[in-house]
Amino acid sequence: MRLLDRYLLRELLIPLAFCLVGFLVFYVAFDLIFGIKGFLEKQLTPGDIAEYYLATLPELLVMQIIPVSLLLALLYALANHNRYQELTAMRAAGVGLVRMSLPYFGVGILLGVVVLAMNELLVPPSADRAREILQRHDPNREDRNWVGKLNFHNDADDSDWAIDHYNRATGEMKGARIVWKQEDGSIRAIHAGRGVYSNGHWVFYSVEDWLTPAASPANPRPLPGQTARAVLEMSFSETPAWINIGLKEMNVRTMDAAKKPQLSIREILSYLRLHPRQNEADQAKLMTQFQCRLAEPFTCLTVVLIALPFGARSGRHNVFAGVAASVFICFGFFIMQRIGLGMGVGGLLPPFVAAWLPNLVFGLAGLVLIWRVR
Repeated sequence: MRLLDRYLLRELLIPLAFCLVGFLVFYVAFDLIFGIKGFLEKQLTPGDIAEYYLATLPELLVMQIIPVSLLLALLYALANHNRYQELTAMRAAGVGLVRMSLPYFGVGILLGVVVLAMNELLVPPSADRAREILQRHDPNREDRNWVGKLNFHNDADDSDWAIDHYNRATGEMKGARIVWKQEDGSIRAIHAGRGVYSNGHWVFYSVEDWLTPAASPANPRPLPGQTARAVLEMSFSETPAWINIGLKEMNVRTMDAAKKPQLSIREILSYLRLHPRQNEADQAKLMTQFQCRLAEPFTCLTVVLIALPFGARSGRHNVFAGVAASVFICFGFFIMQRIGLGMGVGGLLPPFVAAWLPNLVFGLAGLVLIWRVR
């Protein structure tokens, strides 16, 4: 790495760190002012409150803080270079704007990878963890994990599940009825008083095992046969993790999905694997969320493309005007992103267009402006 690259990185990373910490402190302080009453009503200790904000930190970072911090840090670094005529000196030495910007694009790519990793690894469990912390001192917290009247169909295995009560935390179910078609055409159904997931298998207790043979010309209406079993161990493609993903998808309201992506790429693919057939509304909601998750990491690169042409203009007046224009354009980008998400979830735009249009429009505009400034 050249000495110039190290210098540019240092001048960017220092204000980037200050921006990240500053926005985090500002958000926590602002949220704490308005939420302290709710925390006290839930009898949370200072340690619980700190743990709650740590749990919600990943989603906050990827959705707002990282892109905005990168924008402001880059604008500050470029404005500082312009203030001391360093950009002019670099150009006079034969270093063009594109070559000078390589460290900035490297940081944008690195932060994009961080956003993708956090979306897949840290953001999905953060909501459940935050809810668990808020209910930590609730005497009825165990009851809140139970979901009643859960019914779903597995399209891949052509099976129907009806569960009277299901525990999201433990995967335990009470009053389970499962019906599926076997390879020989027979229909099998089990009615269990209780079921738990252990070592990759479902273990059912107090089971009524029904089997209806496949119809044949000699027996067009076969009668089902019943077998009572105290314990029955079965292997199904449905796991507690998959059922929780289905619950999460069913609980995602269209209005919430229009505000921000609610599911990770892994969760969406896992859900679609067992539910390939979707109605038009659910298909639009899921695929728009999927495309938005793919497009989110590229927001950091788009931010670099937006900031460069405005922050790199020469002249003191142009610097401050460029900073103001760049911030305004960046807010326009996030507004367009929100509008596109809402229109995609509502079925008014194709999911790919709804998710990628802000990146494409502002990214191409940034490239054009960089070409003119260079």
